[in-house]
Amino acid sequence: MLESCQNAQERWGGVHKLIDGWLKARHELVQAFDALGAKPEALGENRKPLQEFCGVLLDYVSAGHFGVYEQLSDEAKAFKDERGLELADTIYPRIDEITKKLVEFNDLCDKGECVAAKFKELGGLLHERFELEDCLIEVLHNAHKEELTAKA
Repeated sequence: MLESCQNAQERWGGVHKLIDGWLKARHELVQAFDALGAKPEALGENRKPLQEFCGVLLDYVSAGHFGVYEQLSDEAKAFKDERGLELADTIYPRIDEITKKLVEFNDLCDKGECVAAKFKELGGLLHERFELEDCLIEVLHNAHKEELTAKA
């Protein structure tokens, strides 16, 4: 998972400060996930690493929903990028479903009911979400890059 995170940073880093910050937050989330996943027994014993992970998780999810996705949509509208807007309409509902599950995971952990099986499921959801987000960024970035190049 960390490798795909680094690939995204290499491909889109510098495109926009908001996206750069978000990809950095993604990298931190993946590192926290990997560190916690290396010690699944920590899920029940020491709640502090799990609470810290959940904080990073919620920060990342919030940044996507309340910043990056809106910015990507605004850029697609500004560039009259119909393909990007159609893609967003297709992808955002699945991202919303994943977000609900991520928040549910956080809520379980707050109640002390977090188990290793739920943590493993979380990894798959994060991987899927990252792929969907990368798809959005790639389509919107490429469309805008082509339009800017055509104007030059």
